[in-house]
Amino acid sequence: MTTENTIEIGFASSAAPQAHVVLVNAADMKAAALTGPAGAIDAAGGGALLRALTSGRFEGEAAALVEILAPAGVDAARLLVAGTGPADKADAAVFEKIGAAIVGRFITSGVERVRIDMAGVVGAIPLAEAAAHVAMGAKLRGWRFDKYRTTVKPKAKPTLGAIEIVGAEGAEAFFAPLAGIADGVARTRALVSEPANIIYPESFVEHSMDLAELGVELTVLDEAEMAALGMGALLGVAQGSVRKPRILAMRWNGLEGDSTPVVLIGKGVTFDTGGISIKPAGGMEDMKWDMGGAGTVTGAMHALAARKARAHVVGIVGLVENMPDGNAQRPGDVVRTMDGQTVEVINTDAEGRLVLCDVIAWAQSVYKPEVIVDLATLTGAIIVSLGTEYAGLFSNDDGLAAQLTAAGTAVGDKLWRMPLGEPYDKAINSDIADMKNVGPREGGSITAAQFIKRFIKPGVKWAHLDVAGVVWTSKALPLVDKGATGFGVRLLDRFVADNFETRD
Repeated sequence: MTTENTIEIGFASSAAPQAHVVLVNAADMKAAALTGPAGAIDAAGGGALLRALTSGRFEGEAAALVEILAPAGVDAARLLVAGTGPADKADAAVFEKIGAAIVGRFITSGVERVRIDMAGVVGAIPLAEAAAHVAMGAKLRGWRFDKYRTTVKPKAKPTLGAIEIVGAEGAEAFFAPLAGIADGVARTRALVSEPANIIYPESFVEHSMDLAELGVELTVLDEAEMAALGMGALLGVAQGSVRKPRILAMRWNGLEGDSTPVVLIGKGVTFDTGGISIKPAGGMEDMKWDMGGAGTVTGAMHALAARKARAHVVGIVGLVENMPDGNAQRPGDVVRTMDGQTVEVINTDAEGRLVLCDVIAWAQSVYKPEVIVDLATLTGAIIVSLGTEYAGLFSNDDGLAAQLTAAGTAVGDKLWRMPLGEPYDKAINSDIADMKNVGPREGGSITAAQFIKRFIKPGVKWAHLDVAGVVWTSKALPLVDKGATGFGVRLLDRFVADNFETRD
């Protein structure tokens, strides 16, 4: 699948850059004595650089920037000084923010080539690793989705085409796996950004076929196969649309021999009108990203395969479109799920859990997993609870919840654990079926998780991530511009790397 990420990142100097970047830490500014490349530039200019920084009240804060035009002692028209903050706190996340800030400054500036000099930079991680994370931040922030824009003014068009990072021997080796992860994030962002007339169940599968080039084994179930398996819940959601549903399973096995896979499952409602329980018109266009969970799982499988993760992981996405036509399911209908349980459909806009329950049943039948993690833009209630800072985490296992939380913290995809319990479970009991698909208004994200939990077999460790508030942003974030965020790809990759990947 093509993406909109076009900035080339290298680790050797070639043509003269139009902009030169040096890094300065907080200690240097406090001591009023620049060191490393910044010190050399300051000396060549008779102390002009330090005076400029001081007069600009620059204190070396992490990712703070000061730009100087036509600087003395630099073979570039523009000099950018980026702060690293205190050296002992300059970790991977800080260096990624620095790389992203640099790209944010220059991406539409008219500058085409930037050189970042990392020589002598001191941080909480080794220099080569720090440089790799600067490159990672640059790659993430450089992604844009402009393919449908034809009237962009010249000054708003991206110009930055290349970044060279020098002065950090060995950085390229550190960056290689990070680049694969960034490409997985880009895949997710592209899938989530596309409109629903471009990405629908069948085309989602078509856009994912190139994963086979990375070694991912692909399995596709069509409508007839799902009907034969008894997936009445998923098919009930899909029956109102002319777009036919699909299940896509993506298997990456970086191990030798047979082993039990970790299973990742994503909700893939490629457009959600709400069905007969139709949503208000205002903002409905956003429902193109109701397949954010499926997009994340697909991007995570790309990341794992691209960096050749030594782990066995299966990603499965249930793909439907929820539309209101004469054949759409009605509130009050009862559907039978693949595992035989029955559901009274109270609200057709609570469709994601109906998709997930059949996909989860199929996954357990085919792959016999010990661990399942599902991701879904499942409820507006989680946004009321957590806003857009955290995704909601629900789990039947404390250890699994801790592993996911730690992975999210490490990469900046933050999770907040929410409760489960018998009182919430009772709230979805139905008078005429085994359960209903919604509970009361209160605790809506919790009762949705309780619904999914009813389909988890005994002994299986399970976690549900409600990502409704974090897959899309209406404002620019440190590592991404507004739009699709790619939330969860790095989290899942880190979760697998820390807990299921074999080491030499």
